[in-house]
Amino acid sequence: MPQLVALSLSIAVLGAIWAFLALGPLTGFVLVWAGFIAWGCFFHTGGDNKALVKTIAGTIYGAIIAWIALLIIVHVPIAALGAVWPAIVVGVTVFFLVIVASVEQLSTVPANVYGYAALVGYSLHQPSALDNLGAANFANPLVLLIVSLVIGALFGYVSGQLANALTKKAAAKA
Repeated sequence: MPQLVALSLSIAVLGAIWAFLALGPLTGFVLVWAGFIAWGCFFHTGGDNKALVKTIAGTIYGAIIAWIALLIIVHVPIAALGAVWPAIVVGVTVFFLVIVASVEQLSTVPANVYGYAALVGYSLHQPSALDNLGAANFANPLVLLIVSLVIGALFGYVSGQLANALTKKAAAKA
C-alpha cells in the first residue's frame, strides 16, 4: 500500500476513534480540537520518536507559560493600564516561548506556540476557565489542555506507526 494511502487510512480510522472518545466517553476530560492540534504538530515536527518528545514537551511548555500569563493577568490586575497590562504580560511570556529553543526538547517553537495559543484560546472562550486556573481537576484549563495535547500527540505517533506497518505489509506481499 502506498505510504500516503496508508497514512490517510490510519489517520482516518484513528481520527474517528479520537473524535468518538473526545466527544463521547471522555467528554469533559479532553478536547477533540486540542488533540488534533498536537497530532498535526507531531507530523510537522517530523513524525518520529523525536517529534513525539518535542510535540509533548513543547505543547505542555507553551500551555504552562500561557497559564502563568493568565494567572498574572487575572490575579495582578492593573486597571490603570487597561488593555496595555495584558499585552505586556503576553509580550513578556511569549518571549519565553522562543528563548528556550536551544533546549532540544523545546526547539520546535511552533509546538510551544500551539500549546500557548490553545490554552489562551480555550480560556478566553470558556466562561468558567479563568475562575478555575487553580483547580486541581479538569475544570482547570491547564489540566484539560495538557491531557488533550498529550493524547493527541500519542494518536499521531500511533497513526504513523500504523501507516508504516500497512506500508511494510503491502511491500512484503509484493
